[in-house]
Amino acid sequence: MNKALLAVCLSLGLFPMVGSQGLPVSQGSAGKTAPSSFQPLENKKLNVVFILADDLGWADTTLYGHTQFYRTPNLDRLARRGMVFTRAHSASPLCSPTRSAIMTGLSPARTGITVPGCHEAKVILAAELAKGAPADKKTIMPVSVTRLKTEYRTLAETLKDAGYATAHFGKWHLGAEPYSPLQQGFDVDLPHWPGPGPAGSYVAPWKFPDFDADPGEPNQHIEDRMAQEAVKWMEQHKDRPFYLNYWMFSVHAPFDAKRALIEKHRARVNPADAQRCPTYAAMVESMDDAVGTLLDTLDRLKLADRTLIVFTADNGGNMYNEVDGVPPTSNRPLRGGKATLFEGGTRVPGVVVLPGVTPPGSRSDALIQSEDYYPTLLDVLGLQPVPGQRFDGHSILPALKGEALAGKAICQFFPHDPGVPDWLPPGVAIERDDWKLIRIFHVGEKGAHRYLLFNLRDDMGEKNNLAAQEPERVKELDALIEKFLAETKAVVPVPNPAFDPAKYRPEDEGKQRPKAKAKAKAPAKDESDPKLQGWKARNCQATVKDGIVTLRGSGDAPFLGVSAGTAGPAVLTLRVRGGGKGKVTWLAPAQKQTEATPVPFTLAPGDWQTITVDLPAQGPLGILRLYLPAHQQPVEVDWIELKGVGQPRRWNF
Repeated sequence: MNKALLAVCLSLGLFPMVGSQGLPVSQGSAGKTAPSSFQPLENKKLNVVFILADDLGWADTTLYGHTQFYRTPNLDRLARRGMVFTRAHSASPLCSPTRSAIMTGLSPARTGITVPGCHEAKVILAAELAKGAPADKKTIMPVSVTRLKTEYRTLAETLKDAGYATAHFGKWHLGAEPYSPLQQGFDVDLPHWPGPGPAGSYVAPWKFPDFDADPGEPNQHIEDRMAQEAVKWMEQHKDRPFYLNYWMFSVHAPFDAKRALIEKHRARVNPADAQRCPTYAAMVESMDDAVGTLLDTLDRLKLADRTLIVFTADNGGNMYNEVDGVPPTSNRPLRGGKATLFEGGTRVPGVVVLPGVTPPGSRSDALIQSEDYYPTLLDVLGLQPVPGQRFDGHSILPALKGEALAGKAICQFFPHDPGVPDWLPPGVAIERDDWKLIRIFHVGEKGAHRYLLFNLRDDMGEKNNLAAQEPERVKELDALIEKFLAETKAVVPVPNPAFDPAKYRPEDEGKQRPKAKAKAKAPAKDESDPKLQGWKARNCQATVKDGIVTLRGSGDAPFLGVSAGTAGPAVLTLRVRGGGKGKVTWLAPAQKQTEATPVPFTLAPGDWQTITVDLPAQGPLGILRLYLPAHQQPVEVDWIELKGVGQPRRWNF
């Protein structure tokens, strides 16, 4: 970009060299200086591969020398091709807010997505304060947005308009249709799943409504399958520029993995090591294997020298669940983890490979954040934002070339208190140079804010609060926080008028809240509509009118279930109206509540149709489950018939 064009863009606010909050750009040092002849690619467009790990902590890879237990040789291989960022941060200590920041270049403070609730049934498109708070809370917190609004111009839409093929593989967690990747600029989305983790488990059989395991690999791992699908897609689009999102399910809950890998790592456990969970180590290995699969493919297709690769994570490592009798991981030497504003919650692995620009095997301590990737890619590719588009991040191309980022600051807005280890009351953090300030909203005397100030160069573990010794620095950084909140129009916590000091326990701050013991449940009442004739609706609402059952999805994977009362092999037939993919499975008594391999079917949109599904069961069917695509749109059922061993059954509603 020439200086005249740059000046015009700056004057219009189209391509800020600082964040749109007006925050300065911080100093960062890097390795060797990259060639200064770099120019935005116009005739030869770079491919873009964006790999996002889920809940992968900064200390969970071998990139930074802080693990003896986990092994990530393919991430090391990736690092040898480009630049490792030692101070890469997520936009938030939770996943959906960070994902929204990557796709839009906007802070969660601006979009209002501040918790990972985008799989919930309720659609909330604007943040607002909750109507109140319990008496032991000093503040009333915001209610998070639950969908990434389609009016935001996403990175995928920009690249698609520039002629790129676009595809998303893996976890999305920014909303089901009409907010899925298919409505946000992606041509392809697999497994087209809105949930927070893989459906059911990492190892097949899965419970995705529209995506099944390869019949030839009944125990397939989801990352193996996602990587295979990504490989096939790259092979199909190798002759044109492409943008591939591989947003892994790993290493988020549910915590399971390939049995052989778990046992391999169980034999390596050091009880004295804070990282000693064999299941998590196995999950990290499968994640790393998938990275290797993509790198192998780029090499084989001779695309590596014209493919930009980003690898990062959506937040810090999970330290609050328990797996194999221990927390999944440890972020030491950082403090805290997922769902905290300490470094363990937001400092994440970061590797960028930009052929011909990033010095191979280099490292940078420049501050970067999730919001920066979108404007950086535009800078690298020589693309312009549309008129009126703004970013809360800014281009880090100078850092990729080995140069300093002069004066940059980054902010994380987290107005919640989830009660994990090292939790804080609702707050916001800013980091600039070696200093980090956390403002905790309205918990001081007479509703004043409280502050934590750390020098990260001398105190990476954030143990020594210097706020009292450095009042001027607190004032300076807090002014930047105030500017950030004002410019992003953040909905911030306010004092709780119902607060009762007698019910507040300040000594509990930072301690993991014990899980409430489940109350003994009274025998469940069967509240199913008798008109369903024994069928029970799950993850959906079922109404019967004029002999027609109408299903409307209220959760993931809606289905009708019934005690089959027969044995297989069997044939299920139904008259149905809807559109999308469904499946039939069953829980045979001998399977101990494990679903059999599902039998898929497809509903053509439009008029009524009769679907016949052969069920290759041997022995009693047990509980029969009929999954229907009611999560996308209502599905109507006229009748169902089941023919197996013995008398056939028919349900005329």
